[in-house]
Amino acid sequence: MRSRIMKKLTFVLLAFAAWLATGTAFATVRVVSTIPDFADIAKSVGGDKVDASSLVRPTQDPHYVDAKPSYVLDLNQADVLLLAGMELEAGWLPSLMTGARNGKIQRGASGYLDCSTLIPPMQVRAPNRSEGDIHPGGNPHYWTDPRNGIRIARGIAKKLAEVDPGNASAYEAGAQAFVAMLETRMAEWRKLLDPVKGRKVVVYHESWVYFLDWAGIVQAGTLEPKPGIPPRADHVAQLIQQTQGQGVRYIIQESFYPTQLSTLFAQKAGAELKVLPTMTGAGGTRHYADVIDVIVREIAK
Repeated sequence: MRSRIMKKLTFVLLAFAAWLATGTAFATVRVVSTIPDFADIAKSVGGDKVDASSLVRPTQDPHYVDAKPSYVLDLNQADVLLLAGMELEAGWLPSLMTGARNGKIQRGASGYLDCSTLIPPMQVRAPNRSEGDIHPGGNPHYWTDPRNGIRIARGIAKKLAEVDPGNASAYEAGAQAFVAMLETRMAEWRKLLDPVKGRKVVVYHESWVYFLDWAGIVQAGTLEPKPGIPPRADHVAQLIQQTQGQGVRYIIQESFYPTQLSTLFAQKAGAELKVLPTMTGAGGTRHYADVIDVIVREIAK
């Protein structure tokens, strides 16, 4: 009996050793991102040396997230925290970080990376709550600009190398490969966008300024009277008058916003409503570059 048990144990150990010999290993760095885009970039940069997940669902408004107990556990086990910053997660992330009791991911610690520090901010404004949901540090919806995707990838590679210096060269190589891929795609996207440069669009929420700046498209107005303030019929009627004759072709918005007044504006203004993904996983996308590709191709149609 004992001999059979020892033989089985030996078989299990040999099988485990053979599995390790194939080169498969446990991820060395646990990355938790607030939004799925940074998690996907971290996977591209870190490969099998990184286990990356996100707290926000791709079809969820990242401003408003329920602080689930499972998120506390995720953060407790994280080696690196990636966040959008600029107060995007201010309403829900701080309490989760406190509850996680993980010193590695607290502000200023080795595993903390505010990705907004990696990009040139747009719409930096003085704090004024009477003007709606103003982000004093700048507009936090910066990842839809692929130029910022490159900056974020390089910043993530640097952070991974800090917490896992033994694999620094692998992270650098991963970042270089990601940047090369994205630069190739950007050249393709620019060709698609050339015919629509200078075209005017109306947006639902102030979340498109970075993409529009890169694409050379003009924002003619917003359905929200102020950032974060839901559209009103009177404001929509006024916006229709303001944009009349300007050749507004599209109104664009995320899927987590209601479409009733967007549809009304489109009908009255002779425009087309486009509900587009802004985070990895939405609209059938699987990777960060897929999101940009969908937006570009829909705008360029």
